[in-house]
Amino acid sequence: MKKLALIKISAISAAVMAFIMPAIVFAQSENFTNFREAAGGGTAEFVPMIGGIVNVIMGLLGVVAVLIILYGGFMWMTAAGNEEKVTKAKKLIIAGIIGLVVIFAAFAIAQFVIGSLAAQSNATV
Repeated sequence: MKKLALIKISAISAAVMAFIMPAIVFAQSENFTNFREAAGGGTAEFVPMIGGIVNVIMGLLGVVAVLIILYGGFMWMTAAGNEEKVTKAKKLIIAGIIGLVVIFAAFAIAQFVIGSLAAQSNATV
């Protein structure tokens, strides 16, 4: 069971990095300016760019948490009275809700920190 969880975590990490790596790779290139302009970034500064990355990551994590809750609900509905499956489904739903609370708290903290950094550097987020 631990091996399957490790595989899932690795797959999710690889998928997230697949979305983030192009921006990191272009960071040291002359094409980075063209990449930013094509992406609608124009002359983006560092703090707003980090804010955008945090927003995307938090959005993806929120989607994953909602999918976990939906999967738990599906398991519960298809349990057909099997107490073991119902218990597992309840645990999944509770874990998904706790995950959403943690994600919302992290999002609020990140927005506060990014907003404070933007105010100190006179940037707009």
